[in-house]
Amino acid sequence: MFGLFGKKETPSPEERLADLQRKGDWAGLAKAYYELGVGAMDKGDLNRAQLWLHRADTIYSADDDVYDKVGEKLTDDCSDRIGILEEKEELLYNAVPAQIEEKADGLEDPQVRVWGLLSAARLVKLGERLAKLPGCEVLGQLAWAVDMMFKSFQTPPAQEEYQRLMDVCNALYELNGKAAYYTGEVEVPGGAPLQLFDLNGMMGTEQELNGYIDGHLRLIAALSQGAEELPIAESGAVGCALLPDYYVRTGSAKPEEAPRFKAELDRIWSDYDFVRSGLTWEAVGERLSKYKELDIFG
Repeated sequence: MFGLFGKKETPSPEERLADLQRKGDWAGLAKAYYELGVGAMDKGDLNRAQLWLHRADTIYSADDDVYDKVGEKLTDDCSDRIGILEEKEELLYNAVPAQIEEKADGLEDPQVRVWGLLSAARLVKLGERLAKLPGCEVLGQLAWAVDMMFKSFQTPPAQEEYQRLMDVCNALYELNGKAAYYTGEVEVPGGAPLQLFDLNGMMGTEQELNGYIDGHLRLIAALSQGAEELPIAESGAVGCALLPDYYVRTGSAKPEEAPRFKAELDRIWSDYDFVRSGLTWEAVGERLSKYKELDIFG
C-alpha cells in the first residue's frame, strides 16, 4: 500500500534552479550553483565549473544577507576554487582575455579605447532587447553611450552629457544583484534562450562596460583639467560581447567552436587589424554604425 504512488522523483538541476529562482531564494540559488560548480570541477569539466562557481560568487557577493546565509565555509571554498581556475591558462575564460591583453600591449592608448568601443557597439541591439526586462532599462542606453563616447574623442562633451554618461556607468554597475539579473531571459532564434546571467562570464559584461565608461569619464576629466598624465586605457571591454557563459551553459562541448562565439572572436581580431591600420574618425564612425545594427544573438 505504501508503494502505490511510487517514489517521488528527484528534480533535475534545471528544475531545482528554476524553483529557487521563482521563490527568490538567492541563498539557496547560490548554494545550488556552488554544488553544480563543485561537481563539474571534480569531473574535470572546468568550463562548467567556472560558469557555476562564478554565478554563486556573484550572488553572495552582491548581498551581505545572502553572504551570511550561505556561510563562510562555502564562500571560502568557492573563492579557493575560483582561484585555482584562474591559474588554468588553457581555460577558455582565461585564454581569450590573455590573448586580447597581449595584443593590446602593443597598441597606443587611443587604439585600445577604440577597440573596446567597437565591441561595446555590438551589444546595442542585444541591449535593447534585454532592456525590456524589469530594472534593466540602462541596457537600452548603450547606443547613446557609444555615440557620446565616440563624439567625445573629438569634441569635449557638455556637462549634461557627461552627467548622463556617469548615470549610465553607475546603473550598469548596479545591474549585478538585481532579481532580473538572476532570472531574466530573452529568446534566441534557433537556440536556447539567453539568460541575463549569461553576461556574468569572464569579468561580467556589464562590469566591463562599467569599467570602460568609467575610464572614459576619467579621460574626459583629465583632458578638461589639462592633466599631464592621462588614465591608461584597459582592454577588458574588448571581449565584452563574447558571452561564453551562454555557450557553456547550453551544452557546447567546445564553446570556442560555437558559430556565434567564433563569429564574435573573428570580429575582435578583425577590429584589432582595423585599429592598427591607421585610424580615421570617419572610418571608426562607419564601423560603429554597422555594429550598432548587428544583433549578435539575432
